[in-house]
Amino acid sequence: MSRNILLSMLVLILSSLACNMFIGGPEYPETQIPISTETAGTVEEQLKQAIETAKETGALSFTIDEAQLTSLVAQKIASDPESFLTEPQVLLRDNEIQIFGKAQQGYLAANVRITLSAAVDENAQPKITVKSVDFGPLPAPEGMNNTISALVNEAFTGALGPAATGFRLENITIANGLMTFTGRIK
Repeated sequence: MSRNILLSMLVLILSSLACNMFIGGPEYPETQIPISTETAGTVEEQLKQAIETAKETGALSFTIDEAQLTSLVAQKIASDPESFLTEPQVLLRDNEIQIFGKAQQGYLAANVRITLSAAVDENAQPKITVKSVDFGPLPAPEGMNNTISALVNEAFTGALGPAATGFRLENITIANGLMTFTGRIK
């Protein structure tokens, strides 16, 4: 009888190891931001409208919210078959961009938090810099900071680039779930 119990426990343990094992990581945001292609698509339209207004006033102001940025990042991740991150959530708070997601290495899965800063470079372009990466107990993959910076910069320039020609970016402000870009028409 005890042999059957031991065998059953062994089968249970081995079957649980065959599945993904969640090993923790940073706390995921309580409120989930919905992801949609329609929301991501509104960014380019909003930017075009802001540029039209700027042609009249000379000053440009463009704001993107957490839902739009989360949807843009999700689209970018979905288009990259080698992406390490799934289920992104982007928070815009206290002059930081925080990207939460789920990462997997082999059978181990963990929550991830990537903290970024946004500034304007000498060429009046957005410059996204990785401040910290928290993979919980998982080691960060090689070249993680460069990969993340490239992914986020590409998401920004891909969404903003084509419509954003003709103005000089002066400032990026991040607070209360919004990221605001301000600048002037060239």
